[in-house]
Amino acid sequence: MGPEVEVRHGEHHRIGRGGWLRAAVLGANDGLISTSSLLVGVAAASADAETVVLTGLAALVAGALSMAAGEYVSVSSQSDTEHADIEMERRALADHAEAELNELAGIYVARGLDPDLARRVAEQLMARDPLAAHLRDELHLSDTHAPRPFQAAWASAAAFGTGAAPPVLLAWLLPGPGLPLAMTLLALVLLGVLGATASALGGAPMRRGAMRVMIWGALAMAATAAIGRLFGATVA
Repeated sequence: MGPEVEVRHGEHHRIGRGGWLRAAVLGANDGLISTSSLLVGVAAASADAETVVLTGLAALVAGALSMAAGEYVSVSSQSDTEHADIEMERRALADHAEAELNELAGIYVARGLDPDLARRVAEQLMARDPLAAHLRDELHLSDTHAPRPFQAAWASAAAFGTGAAPPVLLAWLLPGPGLPLAMTLLALVLLGVLGATASALGGAPMRRGAMRVMIWGALAMAATAAIGRLFGATVA
C-alpha cells in the first residue's frame, strides 16, 4: 500500500462576499461622492462656513435615511416574492408530489446525471425534506442568503454615513476659500482607498478599482463646483 496522501482543499472563493461587499461599497461611495460634491458646490457658491456645515449634516442624515428606506423597501419586496414562491411550492408538493419528483429528477438530469441516478437522488432528497430540496435546486433559495430587510437597511445607512462623515468633518475643521480644493483632494484620496480595498477583497486589480471610482467622483465634484460658481456669481 502506498503512502497516504493528505488532500487539502485550499480554495477560498470570493463569490460569497458579493452581496455585502456590493452594498457596503455602494453605500460608502454614495455617501462620499454625493456629500463631497454637494459641499464643493455650496462652498464654490461662496456660502458661509455655517451654511456649508449645516448642508453637510443635512445631506448625511437625509442620505443615510434615504438609503435605509430604499434598501428596506427593496429587500422587503424581494422577501415577499420569495415567500410567495415558497408557499406556491409547498402547495405543489402537497397536491402533485409525483410531478414534483419528476421535476426535481429532471433538474439533475440536466446537470449531467443519468436518469436512473437522478431519480434516486431526487427520491432520497425528497424523503428527507422535499420543500428544502425544491427550494435549493429549483428556486435557488437558501436560509443563508435569505433577505433580511432590517439588517440591509441599517447596513446601508451605516455605510452611507461612514462615507459622508469625512467631508462633513472637513467642512467643520477647514472653513474658508480653500475648502473646495481640500474637499476635492480628500474625496479623491478616500475614493481611491475605497475602490482599491473593494477590488482587493473581490480579487480584482486594485488600481483599476481605485481609478474608476476616482474618475466618477472627480466628474461629480467638477459638475457641482461649476454649478455653484455659476449660480453663486448670478446670486451675488
